[in-house]
Amino acid sequence: MSSIVPSVKPPRLAVREAPPADASSVAMAVDRLNAWFAENHVLRDISITFPKQQVTALIGPSGCGKSTLIRCLNRMHEVVAGARVKGEIWVDGMNIYGEGVDPVQVRRKIGMVFQKPNPFPTMSIYDNVAAGLKLNGVRNVSVLDEAVERGLRQAALWEEVKDKLKEPGTGLSGGQQQRLCIARALAVKPEILLLDEPCSALDPIATAKIEELLHELKTQYTVGIVTHNMQQAARVSSFTGFLLLGELIEFGTTDRLFTNPSDPRTEAYITGRFG
Repeated sequence: MSSIVPSVKPPRLAVREAPPADASSVAMAVDRLNAWFAENHVLRDISITFPKQQVTALIGPSGCGKSTLIRCLNRMHEVVAGARVKGEIWVDGMNIYGEGVDPVQVRRKIGMVFQKPNPFPTMSIYDNVAAGLKLNGVRNVSVLDEAVERGLRQAALWEEVKDKLKEPGTGLSGGQQQRLCIARALAVKPEILLLDEPCSALDPIATAKIEELLHELKTQYTVGIVTHNMQQAARVSSFTGFLLLGELIEFGTTDRLFTNPSDPRTEAYITGRFG
């Protein structure tokens, strides 16, 4: 794994070629990614790899670009008026920002769960989980039933809601709503699951359930999580990237980055001298 996850900053990838280094172990490779909100340059030359079936955490102080980066990874950044992206993100040998690539299909392959639980307010628990499949034209009831149960089981929510699937999703607790959103993302069988501060609005018990869930999900999915809770990053991730002022300062195994950071800015952040 060391050949694809360098200890400080990942090497530049060839601009017009899929990443050459052991691609079978890499779920996603980001190459020289830049992002803007209008004239505000918020991400600068980010290059990072996400190893398959591992949890990769992105940490850094507020406003450093973590959420913008993760939204770029499934083409959500571009839906903001005035926002733009330059660079390449490779998944399965395809640059998701390549000409003719359908962003809707990208978002099916790369699921997203946001900071605040956002179940669709007018839909039942069942319909919340099935929403993505229906959007993609699935109407077969048995297929939908199987996908809803699978998604809820993978999100560790099935036993809690199996007898009230027709009740509103908004009637669940905050932690259950967040797991419902995870189930909704998983129902369409993505390859990669991205979570943007998924526990920031949850109590410690609900947070512990989400963290336990992440350990289970990485056996089937590649997971990227944004968090400014460094203890959480240490608990759930195998790899961590530290961002500051729109730049990737350091990237490596979580154990190494937290115990022996290579950059003094990383050490200063981890030890609480700023943040």
